[in-house]
Amino acid sequence: MNWITNYVRPRINSIFSRRDTPENLWTKCDECGTMLFHRELAGNLNVCTSCGHHMGITPRDRFTALFDGGIFTEVDVPLPIEDPLKFRDQKKYPDRMKAAQKSTGEKEAMLVVQGEIGRTPIIAAAQDFSFMGGSMGMYVGNAIIAAAERAVKLKRPLVLFSAAGGARMQEGILSLMQMPRTTVAVQMLKEADLPYIVVLTHPTTGGVTASYAMLGDVQIAEPNALICFAGPRVIQQTIGEKLPEGFQRAEYLLDHGMLDRVTPRTKMREELVQIIRMLMDMPPAVAGDLPAPNAGDATETKADAKT
Repeated sequence: MNWITNYVRPRINSIFSRRDTPENLWTKCDECGTMLFHRELAGNLNVCTSCGHHMGITPRDRFTALFDGGIFTEVDVPLPIEDPLKFRDQKKYPDRMKAAQKSTGEKEAMLVVQGEIGRTPIIAAAQDFSFMGGSMGMYVGNAIIAAAERAVKLKRPLVLFSAAGGARMQEGILSLMQMPRTTVAVQMLKEADLPYIVVLTHPTTGGVTASYAMLGDVQIAEPNALICFAGPRVIQQTIGEKLPEGFQRAEYLLDHGMLDRVTPRTKMREELVQIIRMLMDMPPAVAGDLPAPNAGDATETKADAKT
């Protein structure tokens, strides 16, 4: 009895015991509560397959799905002075930066790249809301200027994906100065007759909305994205009145003339290709290539021609 109790049963239990389930295999949709398998969710670009709710997506994952073959090249962005104001709240600013870099794997809140979508060369920039709320600091200003300069140099359109809570408080007035700086960068594109297309994603607020995010030649938004300067709660508490349903959401702004399109993320690539090629006076995109004829088919064609 002892050897069964002390050895056999523990051995059997160890073999057939339930293994630990890896984390992050399932994600719960914030809108409808559906549990989504991680591969299914990633394959649908972080859009709920049940209700269509758009969850957050990193710039790299977005660009991998956007560019042909998932291939793109990063554009160098000049690094600003680190912590120029020596700002400190509960943590030092450099410590917050290091924590954000560690959690996201990125060095800052914006990624600038170049590549082709539907064989259409573009420059693209995207904000990362998971990096300190995508807040606009000096690096973001430098990134937009670098993107505009590269677009003018290569004569390519610029597509910008915004996602930010506004200016970065740790950089104070230096952050707010990026609003006129980025406005000048957009003007460079207009003077070069190059399209500037903005895709507003959830959320786009504050100083970002008050500058480069609303200066596009074409303004596109993802469904139900919050787009505003001051948030709805602030406005409601200030005016003391109940706001209309869907106030400051993408569909509301489209109905009131603030946007040109509201396009689901899964259809964004085709939409951008069509718009860019139209604005650049390019022929329609090639949907697919026919396979090259093999040698046997060519020989038969020549023989048929002789007869």
